[in-house]
Amino acid sequence: MRSVLKLLASFLFLMTFTLSLAADNLLIDDFESQPDVRWRFFADTVMGGVSTGQISFLSESGIQYAQMTGSVSTENNGGFIQMRTDLSSAPPEEIAGVRLIVRGNNQQYFVHLRTRGTVLPWQYYQSGFLATGDWTEVLLPLASFQASGRMLRKIPKAQSLKSVAVVAFGRDHDAEVDVREIGFY
Repeated sequence: MRSVLKLLASFLFLMTFTLSLAADNLLIDDFESQPDVRWRFFADTVMGGVSTGQISFLSESGIQYAQMTGSVSTENNGGFIQMRTDLSSAPPEEIAGVRLIVRGNNQQYFVHLRTRGTVLPWQYYQSGFLATGDWTEVLLPLASFQASGRMLRKIPKAQSLKSVAVVAFGRDHDAEVDVREIGFY
């Protein structure tokens, strides 16, 4: 009986450790440790647009988060600002989608995914979410991401993902979105 209990205890420890590792592998960022070396800000100015903005890394009541603010303008064929990070490795094949904890100014924002197949700057997969004034968990299934053009496969493959971006896009508006966590589920 003792050996069965030891075996069961070892199994439970191993399962807890494995689940902990799996959860860590699904987290892209919680903005705790030097997020400024992983995240970059881009605006449509790279293609002649006039949108402006910035990304800041802040702390509130011990919670670290990224805040993207700015003014999105569709003038001069523009219309976006974004904060983007490259993935250090592809997520597990069995992920279902992207998970965020966000808040904002009651506007619609987007997550853009880039893959090995999105080779041109204007290619991406996009799924939208509403950022309310309260911290909210958002789940975006991979199947909800729309390809930016016909040359891309219909649904992005998890193992080909290269980068993730939070984007204010497509219409004239003031942007303010806070991201506390971003990862996969």
